[in-house]
Amino acid sequence: MEKPLKYAVFGAGSWATAIVKMLCENLNEVGWYMRSVYIKEHLLKEEHNPSYLSSVEFDVSMLKLSNDINEMATYADVLIFVVPSAFMQSELEKLTVDISNKTIVSAVKGIIPESGLLVGEHFHDIYHIPFENIAVIAGPCHAEEVALERLSYLTISCADSKKAKEIASKLSSEYIKTKISDDVIGLEYAVMLKNIYAIAAGIAHGLGYGDNFQSVLMSNAIREMKRFIKKMHKMKRNINNSAYLGDLLVTGYSTFSRNRMFGNMIGKGYTVKSAMMEMNMVAEGYYATKSAHLLNENNKKKTRLPIIDAVYAVLYEGKETKKVFSKLVDKLD
Repeated sequence: MEKPLKYAVFGAGSWATAIVKMLCENLNEVGWYMRSVYIKEHLLKEEHNPSYLSSVEFDVSMLKLSNDINEMATYADVLIFVVPSAFMQSELEKLTVDISNKTIVSAVKGIIPESGLLVGEHFHDIYHIPFENIAVIAGPCHAEEVALERLSYLTISCADSKKAKEIASKLSSEYIKTKISDDVIGLEYAVMLKNIYAIAAGIAHGLGYGDNFQSVLMSNAIREMKRFIKKMHKMKRNINNSAYLGDLLVTGYSTFSRNRMFGNMIGKGYTVKSAMMEMNMVAEGYYATKSAHLLNENNKKKTRLPIIDAVYAVLYEGKETKKVFSKLVDKLD
């Protein structure tokens, strides 16, 4: 009889906390790595994460907590990374143990800036993880709704369908429905891009645009996403599936969306720095905007990306938000 696989989550934010909660529905023990000694000690004493999803109570006897990334990487067979893309490299630099025989799962929503690679590609190139041992978790699923045990959906993508089914089974529950996919690269791009479009939706809201414009923005966003992903990784996929379109819609419309919230603040006149300080959370779409822009600029044949270009102009070129979006309006159909 095969020994059950050990799982560990790397990261202590809201999405990491939600994934630990899901795993605890199906496993007797879940590994959990976090940088913060304070969060670890608080969890052991008070049985909840003090900084994110504090309403979720854990049975700490089920948790193997550690501030040592190498201890946790050694312990687990399946390593689920939920560290913001901007900080992934600094965390991975602490690794001294060999992880080439592990299954790596990315719940990271962005490109690693230092390498310019998707998380899966980064692990393959730098840590020699075979592509069939790399998986991606996509939504549509907000951490806050997982905390409330509201019905949510996940797509787990892996080139090895057996591994995808195994991971999906450990995340499934009465309130989490899962399905599998083999579009690992496409889904990684989709979870990155949807955050950029959520920032655009937030900016539009902050500027006073209404629901009519938002619907046009989102319908253009899914077509722009399709063009971008097709250019980067051509394969047969249905962009209208929930892992693409559904995740885009919930991130663009939900009040739980930190990227929409970030965009809303920018639209209302906040600077990038002041918006980030007030949110006290990472808006992945900020970093994703630069990555997506650079990927397209470096491509021999550029793709038409009016929404991403508009968000980039506001966040990175300091252009006036109202003027940028008034021009964007005429580029949408």
